[in-house]
Amino acid sequence: MLFVVAYGILFVRQLYVQLIEGPKLAHDEHNPRAALLLPYRGRIVARDGTLLAYSSAHGRLYPLGPALAHAVGYASSRYGTSGLESAFNSELSARPVANDPIAQVAGLFSGPKSVAARGATVVTTIDPAVQRELYAALAAYPRGAGIALDPRTGEVLALASVPSFDPGTIDTSFASLAQDPQSPLLDRALDGLYPPGSTFKIFTAAAALDAGVVTMNSTFEDSGAYRVGAFLVHDNEGEATGEQGLVGAFALSSNVDFAQIARQLGPDKWYDEATRWGFGQPVDFTLETSRDRLPARDALAPGILAQLGFGQADLLVTPMRMALVGSTIASGGSEPRPFLVRAVRYADRDETLGSAGTLATPISADVAAEVRDLMIAVVREGTGTAAALPDVQVAGKTGTATNPAGRSHAWFVAFAPADAPRVAVAIVVENAGYGGVVAAPIARRVIAAALAHERS
Repeated sequence: MLFVVAYGILFVRQLYVQLIEGPKLAHDEHNPRAALLLPYRGRIVARDGTLLAYSSAHGRLYPLGPALAHAVGYASSRYGTSGLESAFNSELSARPVANDPIAQVAGLFSGPKSVAARGATVVTTIDPAVQRELYAALAAYPRGAGIALDPRTGEVLALASVPSFDPGTIDTSFASLAQDPQSPLLDRALDGLYPPGSTFKIFTAAAALDAGVVTMNSTFEDSGAYRVGAFLVHDNEGEATGEQGLVGAFALSSNVDFAQIARQLGPDKWYDEATRWGFGQPVDFTLETSRDRLPARDALAPGILAQLGFGQADLLVTPMRMALVGSTIASGGSEPRPFLVRAVRYADRDETLGSAGTLATPISADVAAEVRDLMIAVVREGTGTAAALPDVQVAGKTGTATNPAGRSHAWFVAFAPADAPRVAVAIVVENAGYGGVVAAPIARRVIAAALAHERS
């Protein structure tokens, strides 16, 4: 009877493992069986069919290498998966034809059909030409990130982070990458948190116009400094823009003027507007993205609120968030839902995943048009002239974000063509100085590549 009970327990346990836990264990990235099936893992491709990841007799290969390492990720029998390789691991994973492990091993010598059915193909929104241009421009600097997307649909055309790594050698390089003080495994485009600096004036201007606090005809006086309690707000390098309308204050990026605008909004209206834009909330995206960091509502003292007007104080955002801010203006007040995967192709069917959607509509089309005009002035005659393109009107905003750890971060947020936007970008280069000098030329290159490739 003791043996009968013991065998009964084993029988129930085996049923539980096979029937209940079986599917979960089969798709666990650390399951040793995954290494056996890795040669039959599915492909990841770009929007035009360019291979981004595929398996061969030599292992998992990544044709774009470091240029798209963070988004595509890696698949390793030793270190698991990351990026799209992780998010779509169950779809990409091969399906064993035989449940008997001995039969699977034997099948290695008799062809793939006797071992496994190849995994599905994941079709992304990536434009390889834009991706290469973005990564090449960023790679000239030690650390930075950028995103390009189509504001009409939310499709991500390119996203890059530097420093990067070669996902094809992850088994031999992971240990050193994990210990590297430059954090090459960190996806700065989605997980990097930075003060947005003056690019945040896009939001401040939109919020103030939406709330009726200012109009396009409002005027401001910038004498070079503005004291709020213990805080002294000033412009870069002691500049003073003098008396300006809203267009001039925005184009010349006056911190003093936008500190006053934020104070006119007041803490409650500021926080309500920020919530409507989605700041501080998770971004609904294909890959996990870090959440913005906002000060608490009850912490918005006058000095803090003044600094928030130009993207400083206790405010940290991702490049993805700022790309969405630019896209909201570009799309007439509606914030597009970003996505990176269009479809998953199985052997017997295609499953469409990505489609145009809206996260929020924080402002009206009229307010969006007014802010667009402000951004046009930045590139036409303000701090962002380095982003200008011949025969294409670019709308943008520079940012030079101070941080306690060193030199300022260079930012630029833009879209083009301004009257009918087809691409929006957000660029940040860490500790590089002025956004108009460093980040704006990168944005120009990426926008030009996106528009040129779309026409070809």
